[in-house]
Amino acid sequence: MTATSLRLVAHAHTTALRRARFGGSDDGLDEGGLRAALALAGRGHLGVDDACVSSPAAAATDTADALGLLPTIEAALADCDYGDWTGRSVEEVAVEQPQALHQWMSEPEESAPHGGESVAAVRDRVGAWLDGQRGADRRITAITHPLVIRVAVVHALGLPLATYRQVDVEPLAVVRLTSQGSRWHLRLTAPRAD
Repeated sequence: MTATSLRLVAHAHTTALRRARFGGSDDGLDEGGLRAALALAGRGHLGVDDACVSSPAAAATDTADALGLLPTIEAALADCDYGDWTGRSVEEVAVEQPQALHQWMSEPEESAPHGGESVAAVRDRVGAWLDGQRGADRRITAITHPLVIRVAVVHALGLPLATYRQVDVEPLAVVRLTSQGSRWHLRLTAPRAD
């Protein structure tokens, strides 16, 4: 029986992430994010896998580099297209477009009033990639964005899309999914002893 082990790793901190800005992942890691990624690499918790893939964003590729990984770029793992909100803070959008922000957050299936991508569109893109990895009989590390990991977990477990808001993903969080071909399982493990 073939088995796939997938580690989804959230990219480290960027200035945009610290300032709660939409997008901004084309910014590289900030100084604290780089230090944290290098520290994680130094602890050796990620090990060696058969494949490493990454979002095309600088935040993800910089994180992979700091972790000592050589990823292949995977467009399906790109962050949400935030359209006109890209680079703007949540506070700014809440003041200028409160109804649009409320709609986008409360109607993830269809709302994308900002000219970008709905959360459902991100889930569909990421879910299609995720489903293509089942039964691949390999270990994969994927460096991507917190929102991408949130919708990946929701898709993998077959949860309603609105539950993505209840999944918190911190920078450098590692989410493990395993599959033997038919479905995904969320795997929570203890850190290895050093």
